[in-house]
Amino acid sequence: MPITSFLERNAQQFPDEVALVEINPDGDNLRSDNWKEFALVEMDPAGGYRREMSWAEFDRRANQFANLLLANGIGRGDKVAILLMNCLEWLPIYFGTLKAGALAVPLNYRYTADEIKYCLDLADASLLVFGREFTTRVEAIKDDIPNIKKLFYVGGHCPLWAQSYYELISYCSPNRSRSIELSEDDDAAIYFSSGTTGFPKAILHKHRSLTHSALCEQNHHGQTHDDCFLCMPPLYHTGAKMHWFGSLVSGSKAVLLRGISPKWIMQCIDRERCTIVWLLVPWAQDILDAIERGDLHLEDYQLAQWRLMHIGAQPVPPSLIKRWKSYFPQHQYDTNYGLSESIGPGCVHLGVENIHKVGAIGKAGYGWQCRIVDHDLNDVASGTVGELAVKGPGVMTCYYKNPEATAEVLKGDWLLTGDMAMQDEDGFIWLVDRAKDVIITGGENLYPVQIEDFLRAHPAIKDVAVIGRPHKRLGEIAAAIIELKPGAVCTEEDINEFCLGLPRYKRPREIIFDHVPRNPTGKIEKPKLRQKYGSVGLVGRESGVELNEK
Repeated sequence: MPITSFLERNAQQFPDEVALVEINPDGDNLRSDNWKEFALVEMDPAGGYRREMSWAEFDRRANQFANLLLANGIGRGDKVAILLMNCLEWLPIYFGTLKAGALAVPLNYRYTADEIKYCLDLADASLLVFGREFTTRVEAIKDDIPNIKKLFYVGGHCPLWAQSYYELISYCSPNRSRSIELSEDDDAAIYFSSGTTGFPKAILHKHRSLTHSALCEQNHHGQTHDDCFLCMPPLYHTGAKMHWFGSLVSGSKAVLLRGISPKWIMQCIDRERCTIVWLLVPWAQDILDAIERGDLHLEDYQLAQWRLMHIGAQPVPPSLIKRWKSYFPQHQYDTNYGLSESIGPGCVHLGVENIHKVGAIGKAGYGWQCRIVDHDLNDVASGTVGELAVKGPGVMTCYYKNPEATAEVLKGDWLLTGDMAMQDEDGFIWLVDRAKDVIITGGENLYPVQIEDFLRAHPAIKDVAVIGRPHKRLGEIAAAIIELKPGAVCTEEDINEFCLGLPRYKRPREIIFDHVPRNPTGKIEKPKLRQKYGSVGLVGRESGVELNEK
Protein backbone atom coordinates (compact mmCIF):
# COMPACT_ATOMS: atom_id res chain seq x y z
CA MET A 1 0.00 0.00 0.00
CA PRO A 2 1.16 3.63 -0.42
CA ILE A 3 2.73 5.36 2.57
CA THR A 4 -0.09 7.95 2.56
CA SER A 5 -2.56 5.28 3.75
CA PHE A 6 -1.13 5.44 7.27
CA LEU A 7 -1.80 9.18 7.50
CA GLU A 8 -5.39 8.83 6.30
CA ARG A 9 -6.01 6.00 8.77
CA ASN A 10 -4.64 8.06 11.67
CA ALA A 11 -6.80 11.05 10.71
CA GLN A 12 -9.86 8.81 10.94
CA GLN A 13 -8.93 6.92 14.09
CA PHE A 14 -7.22 9.68 16.11
CA PRO A 15 -8.51 12.95 14.56
CA ASP A 16 -8.10 15.21 17.60
CA GLU A 17 -4.96 13.66 19.05
CA VAL A 18 -1.60 15.39 18.68
CA ALA A 19 0.45 14.14 15.75
CA LEU A 20 3.30 16.65 15.61
CA VAL A 21 4.81 19.22 17.91
CA GLU A 22 7.40 21.80 16.89
CA ILE A 23 9.54 23.41 19.59
CA ASN A 24 11.99 26.22 18.98
CA PRO A 25 13.70 27.15 22.24
CA ASP A 26 14.88 30.58 21.06
CA GLY A 27 11.89 31.51 18.89
CA ASP A 28 14.07 32.97 16.17
CA ASN A 29 11.96 31.60 13.34
CA LEU A 30 8.54 32.87 14.42
CA ARG A 31 8.24 35.72 11.93
CA SER A 32 4.68 35.82 10.74
CA ASP A 33 1.11 35.82 12.02
CA ASN A 34 0.46 33.25 9.29
CA TRP A 35 2.16 30.70 11.51
CA LYS A 36 -0.51 31.32 14.15
CA GLU A 37 -3.20 30.46 11.63
CA PHE A 38 -1.50 27.16 10.84
CA ALA A 39 -1.44 25.71 14.33
CA LEU A 40 -1.73 26.54 17.99
CA VAL A 41 1.25 28.61 19.14
CA GLU A 42 2.41 28.80 22.75
CA MET A 43 5.03 31.42 23.49
CA ASP A 44 7.66 30.91 26.14
CA PRO A 45 8.71 33.87 28.32
CA ALA A 46 12.32 33.13 27.38
CA GLY A 47 11.48 33.76 23.73
CA GLY A 48 10.81 30.28 22.42
CA TYR A 49 7.61 28.80 21.06
CA ARG A 50 5.69 25.56 20.78
CA ARG A 51 3.28 24.63 17.97
CA GLU A 52 1.25 21.47 17.62
CA MET A 53 -0.94 19.78 15.01
CA SER A 54 -3.53 17.02 15.26
CA TRP A 55 -3.71 14.04 12.93
CA ALA A 56 -6.85 15.44 11.31
CA GLU A 57 -5.17 18.80 10.69
CA PHE A 58 -2.08 17.05 9.34
CA ASP A 59 -4.18 15.17 6.80
CA ARG A 60 -6.21 18.27 5.88
CA ARG A 61 -3.08 20.29 5.22
CA ALA A 62 -1.62 17.49 3.11
CA ASN A 63 -4.84 17.38 1.09
CA GLN A 64 -4.82 21.14 0.63
CA PHE A 65 -1.26 21.07 -0.66
CA ALA A 66 -2.05 18.16 -2.99
CA ASN A 67 -5.00 20.09 -4.41
CA LEU A 68 -2.82 23.19 -4.79
CA LEU A 69 -0.30 21.19 -6.81
CA LEU A 70 -2.98 19.66 -9.01
CA ALA A 71 -4.51 23.09 -9.62
CA ASN A 72 -1.09 24.26 -10.83
CA GLY A 73 -0.64 21.36 -13.22
CA ILE A 74 1.69 19.41 -10.92
CA GLY A 75 0.62 15.79 -10.65
CA ARG A 76 1.57 12.21 -11.32
CA GLY A 77 5.27 11.80 -12.05
CA ASP A 78 6.19 15.45 -11.47
CA LYS A 79 8.84 16.34 -8.90
CA VAL A 80 8.41 18.78 -6.01
CA ALA A 81 11.58 19.91 -4.24
CA ILE A 82 11.40 20.74 -0.52
CA LEU A 83 13.99 23.08 0.96
CA LEU A 84 12.93 23.72 4.55
CA MET A 85 14.37 23.56 8.01
CA ASN A 86 12.51 21.18 10.33
CA CYS A 87 9.10 22.71 10.97
CA LEU A 88 5.44 21.78 11.33
CA GLU A 89 4.84 22.46 7.64
CA TRP A 90 7.49 20.01 6.42
CA LEU A 91 5.64 16.70 6.64
CA PRO A 92 2.22 17.94 5.40
CA ILE A 93 4.02 19.32 2.32
CA TYR A 94 5.83 16.00 1.84
CA PHE A 95 2.65 13.94 2.15
CA GLY A 96 0.64 16.41 0.09
CA THR A 97 3.17 15.97 -2.70
CA LEU A 98 2.70 12.19 -2.57
CA LYS A 99 -1.09 12.51 -2.46
CA ALA A 100 -0.94 14.47 -5.72
CA GLY A 101 0.89 11.54 -7.32
CA ALA A 102 4.07 13.61 -7.53
CA LEU A 103 7.52 12.74 -6.20
CA ALA A 104 8.91 14.48 -3.13
CA VAL A 105 12.50 15.71 -3.54
CA PRO A 106 13.93 16.75 -0.14
CA LEU A 107 17.02 18.99 -0.32
CA ASN A 108 19.86 19.32 2.16
CA TYR A 109 19.55 22.67 3.93
CA ARG A 110 23.32 23.14 3.77
CA TYR A 111 23.39 23.15 -0.02
CA THR A 112 24.88 26.21 -1.66
CA ALA A 113 22.94 27.99 -4.40
CA ASP A 114 24.90 26.07 -7.05
CA GLU A 115 24.20 22.73 -5.35
CA ILE A 116 20.49 23.56 -5.11
CA LYS A 117 20.43 24.29 -8.83
CA TYR A 118 22.35 21.10 -9.59
CA CYS A 119 19.88 18.95 -7.65
CA LEU A 120 16.82 20.68 -9.09
CA ASP A 121 18.12 20.08 -12.60
CA LEU A 122 19.16 16.49 -11.93
CA ALA A 123 15.79 15.59 -10.42
CA ASP A 124 13.79 17.40 -13.15
CA ALA A 125 11.94 19.28 -10.39
CA SER A 126 8.94 21.33 -11.53
CA LEU A 127 8.31 23.20 -8.29
CA LEU A 128 10.34 24.33 -5.29
CA VAL A 129 8.97 24.93 -1.80
CA PHE A 130 11.46 26.88 0.31
CA GLY A 131 11.70 28.64 3.66
CA ARG A 132 12.91 32.10 4.57
CA GLU A 133 16.36 30.82 5.52
CA PHE A 134 16.99 30.03 1.86
CA THR A 135 15.67 33.22 0.26
CA THR A 136 19.10 34.56 -0.69
CA ARG A 137 20.24 31.26 -2.19
CA VAL A 138 17.06 30.73 -4.18
CA GLU A 139 17.03 34.32 -5.42
CA ALA A 140 20.56 33.83 -6.76
CA ILE A 141 19.44 31.01 -9.06
CA LYS A 142 15.76 31.76 -9.71
CA ASP A 143 16.44 32.96 -13.26
CA ASP A 144 18.60 29.95 -14.07
CA ILE A 145 16.25 27.06 -13.22
CA PRO A 146 13.96 26.94 -16.28
CA ASN A 147 12.27 23.66 -15.29
CA ILE A 148 10.88 25.20 -12.12
CA LYS A 149 7.34 26.40 -12.87
CA LYS A 150 6.53 27.74 -9.41
CA LEU A 151 8.33 28.94 -6.28
CA PHE A 152 6.27 28.53 -3.09
CA TYR A 153 7.50 30.35 0.00
CA VAL A 154 6.91 29.19 3.60
CA GLY A 155 7.20 32.08 6.04
CA GLY A 156 6.32 35.71 6.57
CA HIS A 157 7.20 38.58 4.20
CA CYS A 158 7.02 36.58 0.98
CA PRO A 159 9.47 37.80 -1.71
CA LEU A 160 7.81 39.45 -4.71
CA TRP A 161 9.23 36.78 -7.02
CA ALA A 162 7.63 33.87 -5.10
CA GLN A 163 4.12 32.90 -3.95
CA SER A 164 3.03 32.53 -0.34
CA TYR A 165 2.33 28.93 0.62
CA TYR A 166 -0.02 30.05 3.40
CA GLU A 167 -2.15 32.22 1.15
CA LEU A 168 -2.32 29.64 -1.61
CA ILE A 169 -3.45 26.67 0.47
CA SER A 170 -6.15 28.76 2.18
CA TYR A 171 -8.15 28.57 -1.06
CA CYS A 172 -7.71 24.81 -1.50
CA SER A 173 -10.10 22.03 -0.55
CA PRO A 174 -9.17 20.03 2.56
CA ASN A 175 -10.59 16.86 0.99
CA ARG A 176 -8.53 14.23 -0.77
CA SER A 177 -8.69 14.35 -4.55
CA ARG A 178 -10.41 11.24 -5.85
CA SER A 179 -8.70 11.66 -9.21
CA ILE A 180 -5.42 10.30 -7.84
CA GLU A 181 -5.16 6.65 -6.87
CA LEU A 182 -1.82 5.45 -5.57
CA SER A 183 -0.22 2.04 -5.32
CA GLU A 184 3.00 0.72 -3.79
CA ASP A 185 4.47 0.50 -7.29
CA ASP A 186 4.23 4.25 -7.89
CA ASP A 187 7.39 6.34 -7.69
CA ALA A 188 7.35 8.33 -4.44
CA ALA A 189 10.57 10.21 -3.71
CA ILE A 190 14.04 11.16 -4.82
CA TYR A 191 16.64 11.45 -2.09
CA PHE A 192 20.17 12.67 -2.60
CA SER A 193 23.33 10.94 -1.47
CA SER A 194 25.52 12.91 0.89
CA GLY A 195 27.84 13.98 -1.88
CA THR A 196 31.01 12.91 -0.05
CA THR A 197 32.35 11.46 -3.31
CA GLY A 198 31.54 14.51 -5.45
CA PHE A 199 28.18 15.90 -6.49
CA PRO A 200 25.29 13.99 -4.91
CA LYS A 201 23.43 11.26 -6.78
CA ALA A 202 19.63 11.21 -7.06
CA ILE A 203 18.17 8.07 -5.46
CA LEU A 204 14.73 7.00 -6.69
CA HIS A 205 12.32 5.11 -4.40
CA LYS A 206 8.81 3.77 -4.82
CA HIS A 207 6.02 3.86 -2.25
CA ARG A 208 6.89 0.22 -1.52
CA SER A 209 10.26 1.33 -0.14
CA LEU A 210 8.72 3.96 2.14
CA THR A 211 6.01 1.64 3.42
CA HIS A 212 8.50 -1.11 4.18
CA SER A 213 10.73 1.37 5.98
CA ALA A 214 7.79 2.33 8.20
CA LEU A 215 6.93 -1.28 9.01
CA CYS A 216 10.60 -2.08 9.61
CA GLU A 217 11.00 0.79 12.07
CA GLN A 218 7.88 -0.09 14.04
CA ASN A 219 8.91 -3.74 14.14
CA HIS A 220 12.37 -2.91 15.48
CA HIS A 221 11.39 -0.39 18.16
CA GLY A 222 7.86 -1.45 19.03
CA GLN A 223 6.25 1.98 18.89
CA THR A 224 2.80 1.99 20.46
CA HIS A 225 0.13 4.64 20.42
CA ASP A 226 1.37 5.82 23.84
CA ASP A 227 4.93 6.54 22.70
CA CYS A 228 6.37 9.97 21.94
CA PHE A 229 9.34 10.25 19.61
CA LEU A 230 11.81 13.13 19.85
CA CYS A 231 13.20 13.95 16.39
CA MET A 232 16.13 16.34 16.04
CA PRO A 233 18.04 15.42 12.85
CA PRO A 234 16.92 17.10 9.60
CA LEU A 235 13.81 15.71 7.92
CA TYR A 236 15.38 15.88 4.47
CA HIS A 237 17.49 12.92 5.59
CA THR A 238 16.14 9.40 5.29
CA GLY A 239 17.26 8.52 8.82
CA ALA A 240 15.15 11.16 10.60
CA LYS A 241 12.05 10.62 8.49
CA MET A 242 12.15 6.84 8.50
CA HIS A 243 12.58 6.71 12.28
CA TRP A 244 9.55 9.01 12.52
CA PHE A 245 7.68 6.54 10.31
CA GLY A 246 7.39 4.35 13.41
CA SER A 247 5.21 7.08 14.94
CA LEU A 248 3.21 7.22 11.70
CA VAL A 249 2.48 3.47 11.89
CA SER A 250 1.47 3.61 15.57
CA GLY A 251 -0.41 6.93 15.35
CA SER A 252 1.69 8.36 18.17
CA LYS A 253 3.02 11.83 18.89
CA ALA A 254 6.37 13.10 17.65
CA VAL A 255 8.27 16.24 18.59
CA LEU A 256 10.47 18.26 16.24
CA LEU A 257 13.07 20.08 18.31
CA ARG A 258 14.74 22.99 16.54
CA GLY A 259 18.06 23.72 18.19
CA ILE A 260 20.32 21.23 19.92
CA SER A 261 21.79 21.53 23.38
CA PRO A 262 21.84 19.11 26.33
CA LYS A 263 19.55 21.39 28.34
CA TRP A 264 17.01 21.82 25.53
CA ILE A 265 16.96 18.07 24.86
CA MET A 266 16.30 17.26 28.52
CA GLN A 267 13.66 19.97 28.87
CA CYS A 268 11.88 18.64 25.82
CA ILE A 269 11.96 15.03 27.05
CA ASP A 270 10.61 16.20 30.40
CA ARG A 271 7.83 18.51 29.18
CA GLU A 272 6.63 16.43 26.23
CA ARG A 273 7.01 13.09 28.04
CA CYS A 274 9.21 11.68 25.29
CA THR A 275 9.77 7.93 25.41
CA ILE A 276 12.03 7.39 22.37
CA VAL A 277 14.99 9.59 21.46
CA TRP A 278 17.27 9.18 18.48
CA LEU A 279 20.66 10.77 19.04
CA LEU A 280 23.75 11.30 16.97
CA VAL A 281 27.06 10.42 18.59
CA PRO A 282 28.15 14.07 19.18
CA TRP A 283 24.85 14.88 20.90
CA ALA A 284 25.13 11.89 23.21
CA GLN A 285 28.69 12.91 24.02
CA ASP A 286 27.58 16.49 24.73
CA ILE A 287 24.91 15.26 27.15
CA LEU A 288 27.39 13.09 29.03
CA ASP A 289 29.98 15.86 29.11
CA ALA A 290 27.39 18.32 30.49
CA ILE A 291 26.44 15.84 33.22
CA GLU A 292 30.06 15.30 34.18
CA ARG A 293 30.84 19.03 34.20
CA GLY A 294 27.88 19.62 36.49
CA ASP A 295 26.06 21.76 33.90
CA LEU A 296 23.20 19.26 33.68
CA HIS A 297 21.48 17.74 36.71
CA LEU A 298 19.31 14.76 35.82
CA GLU A 299 17.29 15.07 39.01
CA ASP A 300 15.86 18.34 37.64
CA TYR A 301 13.94 16.46 34.93
CA GLN A 302 11.23 13.81 34.78
CA LEU A 303 12.85 11.12 32.67
CA ALA A 304 11.31 7.90 33.98
CA GLN A 305 9.15 7.50 30.85
CA TRP A 306 12.20 7.59 28.52
CA ARG A 307 12.56 3.93 27.52
CA LEU A 308 14.74 3.84 24.40
CA MET A 309 17.87 5.67 23.29
CA HIS A 310 18.91 4.67 19.84
CA ILE A 311 21.80 6.11 17.97
CA GLY A 312 23.09 6.10 14.44
CA ALA A 313 24.48 7.89 11.38
CA GLN A 314 28.03 6.78 12.15
CA PRO A 315 29.98 4.04 13.94
CA VAL A 316 29.09 3.98 17.63
CA PRO A 317 32.03 3.65 20.04
CA PRO A 318 31.30 0.89 22.60
CA SER A 319 32.92 3.11 25.24
CA LEU A 320 30.21 5.72 24.65
CA ILE A 321 27.38 3.27 25.31
CA LYS A 322 29.09 1.92 28.43
CA ARG A 323 29.40 5.48 29.68
CA TRP A 324 25.76 6.22 28.76
CA LYS A 325 24.44 3.19 30.62
CA SER A 326 26.26 4.29 33.75
CA TYR A 327 23.98 7.35 33.89
CA PHE A 328 20.88 5.82 32.29
CA PRO A 329 20.90 2.15 33.35
CA GLN A 330 17.16 1.76 32.65
CA HIS A 331 17.46 2.64 28.97
CA GLN A 332 17.07 0.17 26.19
CA TYR A 333 19.76 0.79 23.58
CA ASP A 334 19.68 0.09 19.88
CA THR A 335 21.55 0.97 16.72
CA ASN A 336 20.54 0.64 13.08
CA TYR A 337 22.56 0.67 9.92
CA GLY A 338 21.26 1.88 6.59
CA LEU A 339 21.76 3.90 3.45
CA SER A 340 19.64 6.30 1.46
CA GLU A 341 19.88 3.65 -1.24
CA SER A 342 18.12 1.23 1.14
CA ILE A 343 15.64 3.89 2.29
CA GLY A 344 17.44 4.74 5.49
CA PRO A 345 17.88 2.86 8.77
CA GLY A 346 17.04 -0.73 9.40
CA CYS A 347 18.46 -3.04 6.75
CA VAL A 348 20.87 -4.14 9.49
CA HIS A 349 19.64 -3.94 13.07
CA LEU A 350 21.27 -4.69 16.44
CA GLY A 351 18.12 -5.14 18.54
CA VAL A 352 17.53 -3.93 22.09
CA GLU A 353 18.11 -7.44 23.44
CA ASN A 354 21.67 -7.54 22.06
CA ILE A 355 23.44 -4.84 24.00
CA HIS A 356 26.11 -7.43 24.83
CA LYS A 357 27.09 -7.03 21.16
CA VAL A 358 27.48 -3.25 21.32
CA GLY A 359 29.84 -2.20 18.57
CA ALA A 360 28.26 -4.54 16.03
CA ILE A 361 25.69 -3.16 13.61
CA GLY A 362 23.66 -6.33 14.09
CA LYS A 363 21.91 -8.78 11.82
CA ALA A 364 19.60 -8.42 8.84
CA GLY A 365 16.65 -6.21 9.74
CA TYR A 366 12.94 -6.91 9.37
CA GLY A 367 12.31 -8.09 5.80
CA TRP A 368 15.99 -7.78 4.82
CA GLN A 369 18.78 -10.15 3.80
CA CYS A 370 22.53 -9.51 4.13
CA ARG A 371 25.71 -11.01 2.70
CA ILE A 372 29.41 -10.21 2.97
CA VAL A 373 31.09 -10.74 -0.38
CA ASP A 374 34.43 -10.54 -2.14
CA HIS A 375 35.22 -8.70 -5.40
CA ASP A 376 33.60 -11.53 -7.39
CA LEU A 377 30.41 -11.36 -5.26
CA ASN A 378 31.17 -14.67 -3.58
CA ASP A 379 30.34 -15.02 0.12
CA VAL A 380 33.40 -14.77 2.37
CA ALA A 381 34.06 -16.91 5.42
CA SER A 382 33.02 -15.85 8.91
CA GLY A 383 35.63 -13.52 10.38
CA THR A 384 36.85 -12.41 6.93
CA VAL A 385 36.49 -8.81 5.78
CA GLY A 386 34.38 -8.27 2.66
CA GLU A 387 31.82 -5.84 1.26
CA LEU A 388 28.37 -5.73 2.82
CA ALA A 389 25.51 -6.38 0.38
CA VAL A 390 21.82 -6.04 1.28
CA LYS A 391 18.55 -7.15 -0.30
CA GLY A 392 14.97 -6.25 0.55
CA PRO A 393 11.83 -4.27 -0.33
CA GLY A 394 13.55 -0.98 0.53
CA VAL A 395 16.32 -1.11 -2.07
CA MET A 396 16.24 1.86 -4.42
CA THR A 397 14.85 1.61 -7.93
CA CYS A 398 17.94 3.27 -9.38
CA TYR A 399 20.16 6.31 -9.38
CA TYR A 400 17.90 8.63 -11.34
CA LYS A 401 19.30 9.34 -14.82
CA ASN A 402 22.54 7.54 -13.99
CA PRO A 403 22.46 3.96 -15.34
CA GLU A 404 26.24 3.57 -15.09
CA ALA A 405 26.33 4.31 -11.37
CA THR A 406 23.25 2.14 -10.86
CA ALA A 407 24.93 -0.83 -12.55
CA GLU A 408 27.96 -0.46 -10.28
CA VAL A 409 25.98 -1.05 -7.09
CA LEU A 410 22.84 -2.99 -8.06
CA LYS A 411 23.68 -6.62 -8.79
CA GLY A 412 20.34 -8.24 -9.47
CA ASP A 413 18.30 -7.70 -6.31
CA TRP A 414 21.43 -7.06 -4.23
CA LEU A 415 22.75 -3.62 -3.33
CA LEU A 416 26.49 -3.29 -2.77
CA THR A 417 26.89 -0.84 0.08
CA GLY A 418 30.55 0.08 -0.31
CA ASP A 419 31.07 -0.76 3.38
CA MET A 420 33.65 -3.27 4.50
CA ALA A 421 32.35 -5.61 7.19
CA MET A 422 32.83 -8.99 8.80
CA GLN A 423 30.50 -11.46 10.48
CA ASP A 424 31.31 -13.10 13.80
CA GLU A 425 30.63 -16.66 14.89
CA ASP A 426 27.18 -15.61 16.24
CA GLY A 427 26.10 -14.10 12.94
CA PHE A 428 26.47 -10.45 14.00
CA ILE A 429 27.89 -8.05 11.44
CA TRP A 430 30.66 -5.67 12.42
CA LEU A 431 31.35 -2.68 10.23
CA VAL A 432 35.05 -2.32 9.52
CA ASP A 433 35.06 0.82 7.36
CA ARG A 434 34.03 2.43 4.14
CA ALA A 435 35.80 0.79 1.22
CA LYS A 436 36.98 4.22 0.08
CA ASP A 437 38.36 5.05 3.55
CA VAL A 438 40.66 2.04 3.87
CA ILE A 439 44.30 3.11 4.31
CA ILE A 440 46.93 0.92 2.66
CA THR A 441 50.24 1.40 4.44
CA GLY A 442 53.21 -0.73 3.47
CA GLY A 443 50.85 -3.31 2.00
CA GLU A 444 48.75 -3.56 5.18
CA ASN A 445 45.07 -2.55 5.19
CA LEU A 446 44.17 -0.17 8.00
CA TYR A 447 40.51 0.43 8.83
CA PRO A 448 40.12 3.92 10.33
CA VAL A 449 36.96 3.07 12.28
CA GLN A 450 38.91 0.58 14.42
CA ILE A 451 41.54 3.20 15.26
CA GLU A 452 38.90 5.86 15.90
CA ASP A 453 36.97 3.60 18.28
CA PHE A 454 40.16 2.94 20.23
CA LEU A 455 41.09 6.63 20.49
CA ARG A 456 37.59 7.70 21.59
CA ALA A 457 38.16 5.81 24.83
CA HIS A 458 40.76 8.43 25.82
CA PRO A 459 39.17 10.66 28.49
CA ALA A 460 40.37 13.91 26.88
CA ILE A 461 39.13 13.17 23.36
CA LYS A 462 35.76 14.49 22.22
CA ASP A 463 35.96 13.35 18.60
CA VAL A 464 38.47 11.84 16.20
CA ALA A 465 38.86 11.11 12.51
CA VAL A 466 41.60 9.01 10.94
CA ILE A 467 42.60 9.61 7.32
CA GLY A 468 45.41 8.46 5.06
CA ARG A 469 48.20 10.87 4.18
CA PRO A 470 50.86 10.33 1.51
CA HIS A 471 54.18 8.79 2.49
CA LYS A 472 57.16 8.31 0.19
CA ARG A 473 58.09 4.84 1.41
CA LEU A 474 54.85 3.35 2.75
CA GLY A 475 52.43 4.89 0.25
CA GLU A 476 50.05 6.06 2.99
CA ILE A 477 50.19 6.51 6.72
CA ALA A 478 47.38 6.96 9.22
CA ALA A 479 46.88 10.49 10.55
CA ALA A 480 44.56 11.08 13.50
CA ILE A 481 42.75 14.42 13.63
CA ILE A 482 41.76 14.81 17.27
CA GLU A 483 39.25 17.22 18.78
CA LEU A 484 39.70 17.58 22.53
CA LYS A 485 36.96 18.11 25.07
CA PRO A 486 36.57 21.74 26.21
CA GLY A 487 39.24 22.54 28.78
CA ALA A 488 41.08 19.26 28.29
CA VAL A 489 44.86 19.31 28.15
CA CYS A 490 46.52 16.62 26.08
CA THR A 491 49.75 16.42 24.11
CA GLU A 492 50.93 14.42 21.13
CA GLU A 493 53.10 12.42 23.51
CA ASP A 494 50.05 11.57 25.61
CA ILE A 495 48.22 10.25 22.55
CA ASN A 496 51.22 8.24 21.37
CA GLU A 497 51.55 6.66 24.79
CA PHE A 498 47.84 5.81 24.81
CA CYS A 499 48.20 4.19 21.37
CA LEU A 500 50.70 1.69 22.72
CA GLY A 501 47.58 -0.37 23.33
CA LEU A 502 47.20 -0.78 19.57
CA PRO A 503 49.24 -3.14 17.38
CA ARG A 504 52.23 -1.24 16.05
CA TYR A 505 51.00 -1.14 12.44
CA LYS A 506 47.65 0.39 13.52
CA ARG A 507 49.14 3.25 15.49
CA PRO A 508 48.66 6.68 13.88
CA ARG A 509 51.92 8.06 12.49
CA GLU A 510 50.69 11.66 12.77
CA ILE A 511 48.64 13.38 15.47
CA ILE A 512 46.84 16.60 14.52
CA PHE A 513 44.75 18.58 17.01
CA ASP A 514 41.86 20.23 15.20
CA HIS A 515 38.08 20.40 14.94
CA VAL A 516 36.46 17.28 13.45
CA PRO A 517 33.77 18.45 10.99
CA ARG A 518 30.49 16.57 10.75
CA ASN A 519 27.54 17.07 8.43
CA PRO A 520 23.94 17.57 9.68
CA THR A 521 23.37 13.81 9.85
CA GLY A 522 26.42 13.24 12.03
CA LYS A 523 28.85 11.79 9.52
CA ILE A 524 32.48 12.87 9.69
CA GLU A 525 33.28 14.97 6.63
CA LYS A 526 36.53 13.24 5.76
CA PRO A 527 36.76 14.81 2.28
CA LYS A 528 37.20 18.19 3.98
CA LEU A 529 39.97 16.79 6.16
CA ARG A 530 41.65 15.11 3.20
CA GLN A 531 41.59 18.38 1.30
CA LYS A 532 42.88 20.35 4.26
CA TYR A 533 45.69 17.97 5.15
CA GLY A 534 46.74 16.76 1.72
CA SER A 535 45.42 13.22 1.84
CA VAL A 536 46.28 11.06 -1.14
CA GLY A 537 42.62 10.42 -1.92
CA LEU A 538 41.34 7.08 -3.06
CA VAL A 539 40.54 7.43 -6.73
CA GLY A 540 39.09 4.24 -8.16
CA ARG A 541 38.09 2.78 -4.80
CA GLU A 542 34.76 4.53 -4.38
CA SER A 543 31.48 2.65 -4.78
CA GLY A 544 29.33 5.77 -4.79
CA VAL A 545 26.99 4.47 -2.09
CA GLU A 546 26.62 6.91 0.77
CA LEU A 547 26.53 5.67 4.34
CA ASN A 548 23.67 7.38 6.16
CA GLU A 549 23.22 5.51 9.35
CA LYS A 550 24.71 2.78 11.38
